[in-house]
Amino acid sequence: MIGWEPACGFSDQGANAMNFVSVRIITSDVQRLVRFYGEITGMPVTVYTEDFAELETPACTLAIGSTRTLMLFGGDIARPADNHTAILEFRVGDVDAEFARLSNLIKSTTVQQPTTMPWGNRSLLFRDPDGNLVNFFQPVTAEAIRKFDK
Repeated sequence: MIGWEPACGFSDQGANAMNFVSVRIITSDVQRLVRFYGEITGMPVTVYTEDFAELETPACTLAIGSTRTLMLFGGDIARPADNHTAILEFRVGDVDAEFARLSNLIKSTTVQQPTTMPWGNRSLLFRDPDGNLVNFFQPVTAEAIRKFDK
């Protein structure tokens, strides 16, 4: 792994510590994504307004914002249902069991059925209703398991 030294006296300790805490999806239909992510994760999604909701996991928060929230950030800076680069990844206990549980819901949007990847994760890749890629994965090799058990 390549090391990285932060510039400008950044410290990984205390008040200056940087922590990746949230990913936001912009959508034209917040309620549709709230239902979808609640169903696939089995976790509650908190709806704060008709324009904003959050799915909180132990590691990170998935924020769901309507296109109307873009005005708060300066205008037309993102387009809903137009992601072709990012994959939202959720670590699960049993990828094959999740595939069986979700098969009816994701039948038409499954990109890849459960497959063991060269880096040691078993992955299920599908799309949410806006077309965003979602990966449910499970570390299965000793090396992958060690990596995630830190």
